[in-house]
Amino acid sequence: MRPIMLIARRELAGYLRSWSGYIIIAAMLALDGLLFNAFALGGPDKRSAEVLNQFLYYSSGIHMTAAVLISMRLLAEERQIGTLALLYSSPVRDGEIIVGKYLSGLAFLAIFSLATLFMPAMIMIHGKVSIGHVVGGYLGLMLIGSAALSIGVFGSSLAKNQVVAAIISGCMVVGMLVAWMLGRVTERPFSDIFTALALHGLHFQAFQSGIVHLRDVVYYLAVTYVFLFAATRVLEARRWR
Repeated sequence: MRPIMLIARRELAGYLRSWSGYIIIAAMLALDGLLFNAFALGGPDKRSAEVLNQFLYYSSGIHMTAAVLISMRLLAEERQIGTLALLYSSPVRDGEIIVGKYLSGLAFLAIFSLATLFMPAMIMIHGKVSIGHVVGGYLGLMLIGSAALSIGVFGSSLAKNQVVAAIISGCMVVGMLVAWMLGRVTERPFSDIFTALALHGLHFQAFQSGIVHLRDVVYYLAVTYVFLFAATRVLEARRWR
């Protein structure tokens, strides 16, 4: 556990010391705010719960985008500047490297999530929404962000530089989003399979209403585990090349 926390602390400090982390947060906050004002607020007759529902819908896309941008440097940058060999030579297992870097990205994503809380706070001040709706919605945002972040870690383990890592990770995230659309145009049993595998749609809709289903929590945790496991295997394969 100690090597994992040391790696996570080092990576998080790297985000906080560089301009790139602040640029990502500022850009994502600006985009989230624009979507909130342009689409979520709606007219004066829109109920507060509907406004929060729409905010969570648009913010889920922002969280996935932020997760991809945050994760692109985690392993690709190490390969790009040649410091990955130092990690290989240290007494740290590949799984600990992956988990440590993932936790640092998750902590930075949590900082971004906290920075968006002023928007649901505005809804609560000017309308009526339950704390449970906000808590359930933000749990969903962190879970879908965590899944996208693990996909990004896997993409970063495959790429030689950060741009390629972002492209690979973005394509995989979009592919898992498009699965929901494939579920709507295919017949059973393929429609059920695609719908169940989709990153959004079925699994995030309940969170938008502040409802937490164990099925959805397990799905996002399973996606996170699978891609972190795959990233570990990629790192192990590269170690012996």
